[in-house]
Amino acid sequence: MSFFLKRTIGAAGGLGRVVLNNAKAPAVQSVARKSETAAPQAETRPTYAKLDPLQKSQLIDFGKYVAECLPKFVQKVQLTAGNELEVLVPPEGVIPVLQFLKDHHSAQFASLVDIAGVDVPSRPNRFEIVYNLLSLRYNARARVKTYADELTPIDSACEVFKAANWYEREIWDMYGVFFANHPDLRRILTDYGFEGHPFRKDFPLSGYVEVRYDDEQKRVVVEPLELAQEFRRFELAAPWEQFPNFRGNPAAEEVTNPSEPPKKE
Repeated sequence: MSFFLKRTIGAAGGLGRVVLNNAKAPAVQSVARKSETAAPQAETRPTYAKLDPLQKSQLIDFGKYVAECLPKFVQKVQLTAGNELEVLVPPEGVIPVLQFLKDHHSAQFASLVDIAGVDVPSRPNRFEIVYNLLSLRYNARARVKTYADELTPIDSACEVFKAANWYEREIWDMYGVFFANHPDLRRILTDYGFEGHPFRKDFPLSGYVEVRYDDEQKRVVVEPLELAQEFRRFELAAPWEQFPNFRGNPAAEEVTNPSEPPKKE
C-alpha cells in the first residue's frame, strides 16, 4: 500500500490543502458517513428516578431498627415517594432522635441539610417541622418530622447541629414557632419591628403595612396598608397535569414493626 501527498499551492503562494490519495479512501469515507448517520439522537422522553428494590428494603430495615432502638420517641416510620425515609416524633423526641441518627455508627447522619416548616391551620398542632438529614458515609438521606402549635416550644437542635442556628431563626421569623434554649432567637429575614409571620396561612398576601420613602420628611416611613380596591383572591387550577402516570400512587407507605402488636381499627 503506497501513500503519497499532493500539495496544491494557492494563488497567493500559500499552502492550500493536503490531499491524501489512497486506494482505500472511498471505503474510509463511507465508514465516516455511516458513523455520522449513526450518531445517537437526543433523548426526548421524560426522566424520573427509578426505584431500587434493594435500597427500599434497606431503608425499611433501618426504619424498623430506629423504631426498636427509640420506642419511647418514634411514633411512626414511613417511606414517601418510594425511597425517602421519614421518622415521625413528638416535640420532646427531637433531640434524642437527632442525636441518635448523628452519632450511631450505622447511621452517621452528620449533616443537617435544612429545617423546613409547614402550616396546616385545620390541625390542632398546625405547624409541622421537618429536619432534612444527610449521611455522607452511607450516601443516604432521612427526614425527622415533629409538630407544634403557636404556643408550644420545641427544643433547639443547635447543641446537636450548629447549622440549626439560622434555620430555626428563619422558622421563628416565618412561622412563629418558638425554639427553647436557642442562643440567639430573633428575626432573620423580615425588617426591624415587623409584626406577624408571613408564611402562616392566615397572614394576608398584601401584608399589614407598607414601606415608602417620604420626600417631605426625607426618610423611610412605615404606614398602614391602603389598597385602591379590595385585594382579590385567585384560586386557579394548574393548566397541565404534572406526572399523570404517578397520580394514583400512595403518598406514604408506613413501615410496620413486627415486634409491636397489631393495631385495632
